[in-house]
Amino acid sequence: MKLKKLAHLIALMGAVGPAVAQQVQVEGPMQRVEITGSSIKRIAKEGALPVEIISRKQLEDQGIVTAEQLIATLNVNGTGSDNLASNADVTSGAQRGNNGASSANLRGQGADSTLVLLNGRRIATHGMKGSAVDLNSIPMAAVERVEVLKDGASAVYGTDAIGGVINFILRKNYKGLEAQSFIDVAQESGGEIGRASLTGGWGDLDTQGWNVLVTAAHSENKALRGNQRDFVNTFQPDRGVSVDTRGAPSANIFATTLAPTLLSRTGTGPTLPGGTIGYNGISLLDLPGGAGCTSIDGMGPYDEKLWDTASAAFGCAWDTGRAAVLQQPVKNSNALARATFNAGQHQLFAELVGSRVEVAKSFSPNQVSPSASTFGPSSFYPSTGAAYNDVYNALVKVFPSISANYGLPIAYRWRCMECGNREIETTTKAARALVGADGPLSIAGRSFDYRVGLSHAFSESDSVLGRGYNYTAPLAAALGSGLINPFLLPGQAQTPEAIAAINATSAAGVTLYGGKSSMTQFDAAISGEIFKLPAGPVLAAVGTDLRREEYKFNGDARDIANRRAILNAPFDDVNALDKIHRDIKAVYAEILIPVTKTLEVTLAGRKDHYTGFGGTFNPKVSFRYQPLASLMFRGSYNESFRAPSFNQLFNGVTISPYAGKDLADPATCPGGRADSTRPGCESINPETLTGGKAELGPETAKQGSIGFVFEPANFFSMNADLWEIRKENTIDSFNTATMVANYNLFQDSFLRNPSGQLVAIDQRWINAGERITRGVEVGARFNGKFNTGAVWSVGLDGSRLLEKKSRATVNAPFGESEVGRFIFTGDLGLKWKHSAYVTYKYGDWSGMLQNIYRSGYDDQVLPGVANGLVRPANWNPKVDEYSIFNLSVNYTGFKNLTLTAGVKNMFDEDPPFAITYDSNTGAGSSWEPRVADPRGRSFTLLANYKFF
Repeated sequence: MKLKKLAHLIALMGAVGPAVAQQVQVEGPMQRVEITGSSIKRIAKEGALPVEIISRKQLEDQGIVTAEQLIATLNVNGTGSDNLASNADVTSGAQRGNNGASSANLRGQGADSTLVLLNGRRIATHGMKGSAVDLNSIPMAAVERVEVLKDGASAVYGTDAIGGVINFILRKNYKGLEAQSFIDVAQESGGEIGRASLTGGWGDLDTQGWNVLVTAAHSENKALRGNQRDFVNTFQPDRGVSVDTRGAPSANIFATTLAPTLLSRTGTGPTLPGGTIGYNGISLLDLPGGAGCTSIDGMGPYDEKLWDTASAAFGCAWDTGRAAVLQQPVKNSNALARATFNAGQHQLFAELVGSRVEVAKSFSPNQVSPSASTFGPSSFYPSTGAAYNDVYNALVKVFPSISANYGLPIAYRWRCMECGNREIETTTKAARALVGADGPLSIAGRSFDYRVGLSHAFSESDSVLGRGYNYTAPLAAALGSGLINPFLLPGQAQTPEAIAAINATSAAGVTLYGGKSSMTQFDAAISGEIFKLPAGPVLAAVGTDLRREEYKFNGDARDIANRRAILNAPFDDVNALDKIHRDIKAVYAEILIPVTKTLEVTLAGRKDHYTGFGGTFNPKVSFRYQPLASLMFRGSYNESFRAPSFNQLFNGVTISPYAGKDLADPATCPGGRADSTRPGCESINPETLTGGKAELGPETAKQGSIGFVFEPANFFSMNADLWEIRKENTIDSFNTATMVANYNLFQDSFLRNPSGQLVAIDQRWINAGERITRGVEVGARFNGKFNTGAVWSVGLDGSRLLEKKSRATVNAPFGESEVGRFIFTGDLGLKWKHSAYVTYKYGDWSGMLQNIYRSGYDDQVLPGVANGLVRPANWNPKVDEYSIFNLSVNYTGFKNLTLTAGVKNMFDEDPPFAITYDSNTGAGSSWEPRVADPRGRSFTLLANYKFF
């Protein structure tokens, strides 16, 4: 079959990507193969699902050597917090495992709703989180191609396949020995990427009946720190962003209700003479006559207007974004060994894949706050401290009313720069052992194909504290002694004794926590022709999938007797789980019916049974209609599901008292805001319950798509697919404010004693909500030849998001559309994303120019701007689009050697300015890590040498 014809068939199947016609290799007669999304073996042209195929050469031409890099270029992938850059700062418990994980997120449905396969079979989810596959464990050096199914597939694969399926397909029947080296160096400092790999293959399946493939690779991503890029600057109040923290290297002084202090005996901050505002969080640098907040590197004035906090007018802040690591350092070693044998017409194989991934997360130094209950009054700065009189004299000049407080200790908030950046080193070891067979099978005189496999996979992670974490009690004692001076002024430094005291409290080397996810699977399927109709043969497949999934998590690996408190270390002991498991039994069937010569319909269904919540059945129907040789219509309807994770089911229940004084019972006080002057609005302090819930059921989804592929000539084709996903029974946990504001929807979660008094609010996971996502994916390609024999191609693949909205419960109205609008967590709904390319090949030379585009969106708005208190001079409510160009050139003129050189981000575009700020769990600050690459222009070189 001619190369051009095969390219035409792949285009009809839905494959997209640059230079397809140049990269397809044809060896021998066409055979029926299994395409991702179906269990029926068929010739490529017969497929009707939108499957994107990315070849090994495409990856190399783009300088892609890791799965995370690949996912970032896919338009169909969502714009969520699933990469390492988006989790570079403090993270909440739900993002715990992202200390060292990177995940896929197709169509914005979430990492746990995207199925990742290796050679068509499941691998273990990340050991820490237990709910999504870590892309770092994929042996990219051995990958032959990647198939991305842009459709739901629970009818074939079971859980998680809501957003789609990514299938990494490894090399097969490779013969030879080759070494590959890759380097990607940013023009500015930091963020280098490199990989070295060795691949060997011996034996020929066709002539010798056996083949052995072995690969080994090591890659490293070097750290890129925030202070290495000029666009990271959170002190830009004229553009609407500034830092909401007063934990600064030169401490801010606070009033507190824990005990009388120098600033206040009652906890209410002092006022200016004749003033009414009780000031709190006061820096000596920002007082009249002070040196100014900017006199210390990384500090700046706290912007009380942007944050609508008038009492903070004399405070200083510190740029946490500059302290973050924009690209986390990753070391990845992986290996693959695969042996394949022909036994007559049958093929037997054994495969072992293993990886070790080390991620050294580093982020802002700890904020030390003796004004909080963590430390208590004993750690306040004492009147015997060397800096006490300086602090007193500076304060009393501005606030004469505090003169009577001389001798009382000082409560404050301080950034412990001498402690160093907080570091968490996470090591993940993952492996899969697989044995299997496939071949022909005769049943009742008919020929079928079968496949069978048995595998065991695991992923085990451990996180260890590095620098920047200190034992709480010893540090509190050192602070309370006055030896450490939190109020350093420009030019001052801690004494050697103070540094020694800080170092003596270090908790470096303590194991934070660890987890292990494992899976044992047996699968079997047969497919083939069952009878003929006038329009053609009816094909069918049936199969079974039997799995045991296991998970364990130690929230604190230390001996119980040695669990000393460590300041802000995110131990998670309440969620420790002993080895727990669940069994899954599934059967599925699929049948392809040629209704007419131009119309075929495929029906599929799968029944899964889980220990815990029981059974779920998921059907699928799809069609392929080709009235003309140049025109094909396709569509599908399917139902999918995601089983709740072990954490969502079995995490322990945390009981915490509501600490504020602003809450009233919403049953007697509409709005739930405490007001002592209104009957029924008295302040209450119920307990809150968070954690797992064993009664959870699966999330479910109903989705459909319809589209076409049009190829009027060999040199042009285009495709478009309209799709919608309606996700129901979503597993959510809501905060107190949301539940109180929507009390009529959450009445059952407000727990009362027999007399009707509110005693607790149940915030554990529930199946409650609904989300709708709708979009259209399009593509177009041209190709041709010049008279010189040179071959060229031009193409574009884009994704337009039409709708994205959700509601907390099925009884609530849908919220406003999230398309083109900033949201704090989850998927950022960009309206338009595309990848466009031009390729050129002549003789030993080939090249590709690529454009990656991400549309802008409505920016985050800080409180002072939102309520009209301030209008920054250069504030723009829109974030600009992000558009970069990559160029690569390939040369094959040397014997056995192929060289590919490239420039990424040719015009050195910085990420667009964006107000991406969350004082608790934010990454970014003045840019959006879910959208942009912070490295800037970089230069790549790939060398591949074949020894034989």
